[in-house]
Amino acid sequence: MNPHLGKKIFKGIVFMELLGVFGAYGLYFKMDRSQDFRQKMNRRFPSILEVYYKCNEWSGIYGIRERDQETWLSNKN
Repeated sequence: MNPHLGKKIFKGIVFMELLGVFGAYGLYFKMDRSQDFRQKMNRRFPSILEVYYKCNEWSGIYGIRERDQETWLSNKN
């Protein structure tokens, strides 16, 4: 294998990893700032929203899930 090709592959993998980390942070930040966005995530990707709730609960931040559910239920009526 060409050593330059190995370097390019390694750089590509590192770049993709960084892209994934920053993408995940951006998604978390957007969910953290917008209840409307969390509601959209609840409709489209409930498993991702569950990860958001769990991460906050593991960090000691409680009540977001409950506030969201209260708000969403009151908006339906």
